[in-house]
Amino acid sequence: MAAILLLGFASGLPLNLTGSTLQAWLADAKIDIRTIGIFSLAGLPYVLKFLWAPALDRYLPPLLGRRRGWILIFQACLAVAIGVMGWSSPVKAPYMLGLLALLVAFLSASQDIVIDAYRVDVMPADERALAAAAAAFGYRTAAMFAGAVIVLMAAHTGWRAAYGLVAIVMAITMLATLRSPEPVKPGRPPPTLVDAVVDPLRDLLRQPGAWGLLLLVLLYKVGDAFALSLYSAFMIKGVGFSLAELSIAGKVNMTVSTMLGAAFGGWIYMRWGLFRSLLVFGIAQALTNFLYLWLALAGKKLWLMILATSIDNLAGGMGQAAFVAFLMAQCTAAYSATQYALLSALSALPRVTMGAIAGAVVHSVGWAHFFVITFISALPGLGLLVWMRPRIRAIEARERTAAAA
Repeated sequence: MAAILLLGFASGLPLNLTGSTLQAWLADAKIDIRTIGIFSLAGLPYVLKFLWAPALDRYLPPLLGRRRGWILIFQACLAVAIGVMGWSSPVKAPYMLGLLALLVAFLSASQDIVIDAYRVDVMPADERALAAAAAAFGYRTAAMFAGAVIVLMAAHTGWRAAYGLVAIVMAITMLATLRSPEPVKPGRPPPTLVDAVVDPLRDLLRQPGAWGLLLLVLLYKVGDAFALSLYSAFMIKGVGFSLAELSIAGKVNMTVSTMLGAAFGGWIYMRWGLFRSLLVFGIAQALTNFLYLWLALAGKKLWLMILATSIDNLAGGMGQAAFVAFLMAQCTAAYSATQYALLSALSALPRVTMGAIAGAVVHSVGWAHFFVITFISALPGLGLLVWMRPRIRAIEARERTAAAA
């Protein structure tokens, strides 16, 4: 369980370095909002990771076990890439910084694939819920470190030193990988790469209503992802908060609120079930976007920033708890690593691509109208959820039967 916690930390550490923390760096360097939006495309590997997930299932690394060997390799490469990224300049060498951000995202997404597979392989079925909680705690703690502490450090010592510290911490996580236990039954690699690609996809598409479910995976968190795609840029350039205010009142508050929301959402989910949780939490995610509209109209008010960030991320965390359960319910045990990589990559598509669209929208209509548009963008997902109600109820029944067995 300690290994799952620490590997969760390693998984969450690089995420914000190519997302909101990079946005803060670019905004601090007075980069144009449209360029900041385009930089969000550096996160595309998180969307496309299913393309090379089968190769990590099929081929064995040259050291350690089937999973830990790949984890160690990606952690070493991440430590180097993050360190080099910190030496880049968004003003003097923006293209180089963009390429390095893309490389860090690729290595991070690859590490996520193998850590998810390791968690499936190493944990017995009756401890997976506890393992998921431990992984989430480690992941969010690392995300807060890279999204808040590093921004605060950058305000005092500069971005080079901040990214250098993350590179050192990333290298230290290799010790956790070396000390992690090898799965009792590590699983056998598929005989061919074709089998590793085709069989999981065929099994996923064989489910009743598969295409509707996949579309729901894509659309459910669009409004939430759209609203938060330029969060750091909005707080700095749109409202006028400082890096220190963004770090504490924004980033730390965001992480804590999300963790509380996930815990509370998981507790409610156990009582409400899948469909009701997805519907109520989805509506809450859409409505809380109006809090940022309020902040855009009211101007720089720290208490309103704290209120908006707290409530929005509380609702987002609750929605995430139900959404992860929805993703897991669609996976078959034999192919869970590749299938989960595919579903999680599909769900990440709005988070990664919306930033590029958002920058152009804000430039055209302003921040206030932008947040109205983010609310509207959440409605197709909610409509599809209601339309797919019979299929989701069937998944609920199947899960209850499996739990009883």
